Amino acid sequence: MAPWTSADIPDQSGRTFVVTGANSGLGLAAAEQLVAHGAHVVLAVRNTDKGEQAAARIAADGGPGTTAVEELDLADLASVRKFAARLDGPVDVLINNAGLMAIPFQRTADGFEMQFGTNVLGHVALTGLLLDRLTDRVVTLSSQAHRLGSIRLDDLNWERRRYQRWLAYGQSKLADLMFAYELERRFVAAGSSLRSMAAHPGYSATNLQSRTESFQDAVMGALNRVVAQGPEMGALPELHAATVPDLPGGVYIGPDGPAESWGHPIPVGSTAASHDREVQKALVRACEELTGVTIAVP
Repeated sequence: MAPWTSADIPDQSGRTFVVTGANSGLGLAAAEQLVAHGAHVVLAVRNTDKGEQAAARIAADGGPGTTAVEELDLADLASVRKFAARLDGPVDVLINNAGLMAIPFQRTADGFEMQFGTNVLGHVALTGLLLDRLTDRVVTLSSQAHRLGSIRLDDLNWERRRYQRWLAYGQSKLADLMFAYELERRFVAAGSSLRSMAAHPGYSATNLQSRTESFQDAVMGALNRVVAQGPEMGALPELHAATVPDLPGGVYIGPDGPAESWGHPIPVGSTAASHDREVQKALVRACEELTGVTIAVP
């Protein structure tokens, strides 16, 4: 079969998408394609000025869809709740796209380790708060770095061990993947028509590689110019997961190239650890307790 590209996205007219982190990188590339295919896309962004610039860029492309810019700081649960309260009407697809990678140790407004708090807890809370308005599916972004991760249920927020930025990132991306799997299990158990998918972009050049505040920024910047694929290709797995009509829930989509680093989207595998059902359940229960948001499937 021919490789799946953005040209294969079905008409999305009349459908509403929420895309977190849609002002740049993968989120912006995904939003551009969704609008080009007729969707209404809510750009859920921390910086609304940058969000408006992104919306203007999308509008300049002349696609038939529309955008709205809404403030959302995933590192602040109060902001997540305010966003969910402001959002009006049904949402067909939620794309949990935003993320941080390998940053220096920081804590969120609620005291969580920043990568786990933003990449995981913010998205878990957002998903739970929007579940009663969702009509189709949730797509959560993971990473090949999930293979570096392990879930320390007794220390999700790095309070008992020395912080290691890449291991913290790996834990957060493994947790994102396990959340997507557990969410699908809950959908099936409840007899819901909703679906949960996961995706990863391979090695894609985005601004994530410039935020480590270390010499690694320069190294990854050089690799971006030589090795990485652009955000338009990197966004294809999440677009595939978000728009292919008959895609089954629980699938994980990534690039088809060597080591899943680049290429066109296909279903891919994940580590044995990511499929540990007991840890999946315990992780999501911990996230519910930390956020105060229950994943209550309608």
